[in-house]
Amino acid sequence: MPLELPVVESYLPSGNGESPLANVTPWLELWFNVETGAAVPAAQPRPAGEAWVRARRETNTMPQWAGSCWYYLRFTDPANASAFAGPKALGYWGVPDLYVGGAEHAVLHLLYARFWHKVLFDLGVVPQAEPFTKLFHQGIILGEDGEKMSKSRGNVVSPDTIIASHGTDTLRLYLMFLGPLEAMKPWSMQQIEGVHRFLHKIWRECLSVEGAIHPKIIADPAFADSTELTKLLHETIKKVGDDIEALRFNTAISQMMILANAVQKAPQVSRGCMLAFLQILAPFAPHLGEELWARLGEPASIQKASWPAYDPAKLTVTEVKLVFQVNGKHRGDQLVPIGLSQDDAVAIARSHSKVAPYLDGKTIARIIYVPGKILNLVVP
Repeated sequence: MPLELPVVESYLPSGNGESPLANVTPWLELWFNVETGAAVPAAQPRPAGEAWVRARRETNTMPQWAGSCWYYLRFTDPANASAFAGPKALGYWGVPDLYVGGAEHAVLHLLYARFWHKVLFDLGVVPQAEPFTKLFHQGIILGEDGEKMSKSRGNVVSPDTIIASHGTDTLRLYLMFLGPLEAMKPWSMQQIEGVHRFLHKIWRECLSVEGAIHPKIIADPAFADSTELTKLLHETIKKVGDDIEALRFNTAISQMMILANAVQKAPQVSRGCMLAFLQILAPFAPHLGEELWARLGEPASIQKASWPAYDPAKLTVTEVKLVFQVNGKHRGDQLVPIGLSQDDAVAIARSHSKVAPYLDGKTIARIIYVPGKILNLVVP
């Protein structure tokens, strides 16, 4: 000791439960001199002398959970050859702000990591008394039968199969869309198809069938999106940003689906709107976001783009949808200014193309008006 480990090209598991080092046969199997500590690969002839015996190296270089108890500290200063991390690096990076891990790690990792960290703190090696600032336990994915995935039950779904058929972004998005992060959620192939269609929709709204920029995307800076689409974009930027901070990934995706539907219905969309959409989509679907970002003409990676800012003024609601009823039956609706008076609401109803035929030549006997919601006109 210390023993210099071999340089390897792959860290894939051995397949028999041993460390990946078990795959490096020239290093693993050897002739060992019990008197001098010398070693030569077993592939060579046995050296002369009774001190040479056949040996096999230990592949568990750091047994139990020792490695996982301090790795987050080493990440702060990985090139330091004199200490696992220097004081300057430890002070600058600090400890992880958020630890996401299942409850099964509470003893096997968290307790041990905290024990190690507090010992290091008492020794004056680290400046923080606690290893993690915030802990969040995520739920588990159940099989389609509602039971925990298990090979014995035959309800295991291989990620590789889904990636091959639907792509990595679909799998990522689906796992986040299933429900609250902390809840147990059953797997469903029907729902994954819905997420897959959502990503296809975004692709179609960005590119034509030939692969060029969609003609509905307007690059002219003088072009302005509709008031409704602009408001929805800024609402989405705010909500997705807030939801990411709160780990509410499923509701963030729901909001992006609403925006995608609005973009699809719009006859024209500004290039700025589409770029902002891709920026908030990128953390959820990084491959699709990067590809479309480049195809829309952006030279640098989308990962280097700043998070889009929302304008609070754009979030102010100035209009609401007012539903028009005649004798309790829905006859039409229209966006109207907030605070619209009853007389003005009735005047709008009388001139509405779908409502007017039911009021023509009739006297209004009673008016039921709930501002910003409903106007019900009672006629004989």
